[in-house]
Amino acid sequence: MVPYLFARRYLFSPQSRSVVNLISGLSVAAVAIPVAAMVILLSVFNGFESLVKSMYSAFDADLTVTPRRGQTFAAESLDTAALRRIPGVGALSFTLEQSALLEHRGRQATATVRGVDDAYGEVFDLSDAVTTGEWRVRVGDLERLVVGQSMAWMLGIRTLADADVSLYAVRRGSFSTLLPMDNYTRRTEPVGGVYVLDLDTERTYVLASLRLAQSLFDAPGEVSGLVLRLTPDADIGRTRQAVSDAAGADFRVRTRDELRASFYRIMTYEKWGIFFIALLVLVIASFSVVGALSMLIVEKRRDIATLRALGADTSLIRTIFRTEGLLICGLGAAIGLTLGVALSLMQQHFGVIEIPADTFLTKSYPVEFRLSDLFAVALAFSGVAVLLANVTVRSMIKNRFCP
Repeated sequence: MVPYLFARRYLFSPQSRSVVNLISGLSVAAVAIPVAAMVILLSVFNGFESLVKSMYSAFDADLTVTPRRGQTFAAESLDTAALRRIPGVGALSFTLEQSALLEHRGRQATATVRGVDDAYGEVFDLSDAVTTGEWRVRVGDLERLVVGQSMAWMLGIRTLADADVSLYAVRRGSFSTLLPMDNYTRRTEPVGGVYVLDLDTERTYVLASLRLAQSLFDAPGEVSGLVLRLTPDADIGRTRQAVSDAAGADFRVRTRDELRASFYRIMTYEKWGIFFIALLVLVIASFSVVGALSMLIVEKRRDIATLRALGADTSLIRTIFRTEGLLICGLGAAIGLTLGVALSLMQQHFGVIEIPADTFLTKSYPVEFRLSDLFAVALAFSGVAVLLANVTVRSMIKNRFCP
């Protein structure tokens, strides 16, 4: 308690105004700004991570069942009735994915054609992503395609009124060099909808009906996967295990995060890489506290001599100035954390700072504040503050004021 009273008086006393007090105030600001920046940076990374996951969730299901061997399997080999009875399973749909060549008026592009059945809309809600036309891939007996906006521009599609696209897929079996066109299956279908997501997805996926895909890829009755949507209250771990048991050993069940495990791992590495770079900046900024604390110790030489005359030992004197350093760091950290949290929440809920570009994904910079990041920043800086205060005080008191 006594060291705290001395330290608080040195920092806040209205009767003590000097250059050292000014430097201490600047040290508080020097600590507050990088602390706030760390909170904001982590929140921005969280926002972009959530944005990317929301974009991928338009094509990556909660659970995906694929064969362990080969690319396709017979749809009848899975007991869909048993899978629907599993607690936590909300909807399921068969898909068939393979690469194909697209052509429209001389322009060509490669894409992954995903054939989907009539239940696909129960697993993925694409109504908000489709900005032109409809997302339905079949109307009665009429087949239609749903392409990404970037793919539409690559193919030169400007209007759905005249948007017939030819799809080419390699035939199964022998390959003839004499008649190369006979080695491909060709289907020409109109584009019925255009969706808008991220650039990579728009250039990769083209939606078609499962019937069209099976005909194009010469795979009658076959599918490449089963996608499942889970209910909001589902335990993804237990549901995944139940689906895996029902599907059998010939199938692999993966979550959305596991489908893109390497990508999400890289995002995590980038986030914590930025965290440690910002922490290094914070450590450098915290050296202003070292300077302020050193000058304060020099200025209070008479006070130290008086305390020694009253019987104070070196340990008590060190504790006083160590507490002073921690007060400076703590005040700066409190201001920085408050400022960082306030700015992050303001951007998260009100989108004050907008992205200076035309985009359909988001109008403002995505930000998502998480308490775990706040605790990580506070814990990391606490370690830095304690280390700097201890090293500075032990060095200064030992060299200048030992008995």
